[in-house]
Amino acid sequence: MNEYAAHPSASPRRRPGSPHRRTLAAAVVVAAVAVAAGVLVPPANASTRPDGAPSATATAGPTTGPTAGSAAEETVTAESAAPSADVSAAARPDTVQQRLERLVREDGVPGVLAAVKGRDGRTRNHTAGVGDLATRAKVPVDGQVRIGSNTKTFTAVVVLQLVGEGKVALDAPVDTYLPGLVRGDGIDGRNITVRQLLQHTSGLPEYVDREAALGDKDRYVEPRDLLDRALAGKAHFAPGTKWEYNNTNYLLAGLIIQKVTGRPVGEEINRRVVERIGLRHTYFPVPGDRTIREPHPKGYARATEGGPLRDYTELDPSWGWAAGAMVSTTGDLNRFFTALLGGRVLAPAQLAEMRTTVPAPEIGPGIGYGLGLTSTPLSCGGLAWGHGGTIPGYRTGGGVTDDGRAVSIAVTVLPTREIDEHVEALVDSALCR
Repeated sequence: MNEYAAHPSASPRRRPGSPHRRTLAAAVVVAAVAVAAGVLVPPANASTRPDGAPSATATAGPTTGPTAGSAAEETVTAESAAPSADVSAAARPDTVQQRLERLVREDGVPGVLAAVKGRDGRTRNHTAGVGDLATRAKVPVDGQVRIGSNTKTFTAVVVLQLVGEGKVALDAPVDTYLPGLVRGDGIDGRNITVRQLLQHTSGLPEYVDREAALGDKDRYVEPRDLLDRALAGKAHFAPGTKWEYNNTNYLLAGLIIQKVTGRPVGEEINRRVVERIGLRHTYFPVPGDRTIREPHPKGYARATEGGPLRDYTELDPSWGWAAGAMVSTTGDLNRFFTALLGGRVLAPAQLAEMRTTVPAPEIGPGIGYGLGLTSTPLSCGGLAWGHGGTIPGYRTGGGVTDDGRAVSIAVTVLPTREIDEHVEALVDSALCR
């Protein structure tokens, strides 16, 4: 889903020897992905084209993790924003915990959750801040959050499973499955392939309306209404000639799934992916469901720049649909991405297609986008694979490496670009320590 920064914030106070300083160069690259591969709504201060569509830099980052039940788990929580100055070195929180607390203390994030699988194979769950600004309740460990554009990876997986079953062809035109539906100014579904949808190289215009998403959070919308909104715009470029992050691509991918299977996209995602690998705290909401079912921190956003934080925990995610409607936990996100990259969700041929990336120069050097999956260079070498997402109330980011390290982080506020950068710097630091 396209993410947007709800308000500006002051620059953080850098400290000598801080882990943040050591990973700053990497953060510039990693944060670029955060701003270009996981968002539903463009940032309020993002650059936009004259037609109001988000620019290629208005998007978000990766997310991934460990095999279910394969690692010992530890829990680290912090109710206060910062440790006291006289705490002994042995008792101080680790680097991840310190950074979570800085997000609360210096960036004004209400609550933060993280699940980290390190080189030792252990999974550690962290929290900081509060789960409810009114009651000051604790952040539930591994609580559920809305995961925004991480949904795109789930959608891409189902399409690729259908490819493996011979029911969809990646290089077939969209018109093969949705005849006559995709037409507009410079837009023709006969010239756009399924691969180009999943890869964000279709040139289609964006459907997400930031003001509508923030202004009427309880409104239900049908996917076809969202498509009509997109097709009222003009194509941004000829299919296959550029890369540009766009939620409309995954709206159409969801419609293709429904047309081919004859079942709702959420049902197919739940059956083919969630239940298959045992993601017990992950689901695609049924139409009309505005709640988060299990223990969760509340999510907040500012409806207007400089306005007060409002509670966006309960909203109708129908406008995100196959591009960003899902609910999960940081632990389940780690399990999903680890299972995916470990070959437990797709056949080898389809996983290879998913991991075949095209350059996304608008995001940053070395960044690649595959089929619903990003690859991001790490400061310690190698790549982090994943996605990421933002929706009113929540921002998730993370990554998984080929050798099994994994991290997933969630903040309970619609982020500024500065918060995005700090989250992605934390992802790099956690994967490289």
